[in-house]
Amino acid sequence: MSDLNKAVFLSYASQDAEVAKRIAESLRAAGVEVWFDAEGGLEHGDEWDVKIRRQIKECVLFLPIISANTQARKEGYFRIEWDLAAERTRGIASGVAFILPVVIDGTREPDALVPDRFRSVQWTKLSGGHVPPEVLQRLLKLWSHRTGALKHASREHGAGKCGRGFKPRRFGRVGA
Repeated sequence: MSDLNKAVFLSYASQDAEVAKRIAESLRAAGVEVWFDAEGGLEHGDEWDVKIRRQIKECVLFLPIISANTQARKEGYFRIEWDLAAERTRGIASGVAFILPVVIDGTREPDALVPDRFRSVQWTKLSGGHVPPEVLQRLLKLWSHRTGALKHASREHGAGKCGRGFKPRRFGRVGA
């Protein structure tokens, strides 16, 4: 699996870019590879639609950021991303985490304008994009399980389990 295939994909309405950046920074600080279009994911001259579709096809986790902004926008490229991720789940084994919906404000799940597939998994509330330590640990665990990062690190440290001093391997930024 290449570093490109080890990324978490953040999908958001453009009005939520600052909040998405906050989430990306929290994940990166924990050693998680994040594909974030505003920070090196897309560069001048890229065929952006092709690159985004490839990342959704190859990422290990997909985090749609749901908000009043996504509710207000009946159209937007993030809706295409959401549909592509929902379609991808058809090829992923039942019980394997892939879509992890994140709500950043008071948007209620029953009212949310999202693909049906988003409703079949637990949503996470990250008010204003602030990621509490327990949520960060859960995301790190899911990401490392899907990428094999913990197994790799425990072999390097000669331990069977991840110890207190474990520092996850940091991958280079996509597009950098």
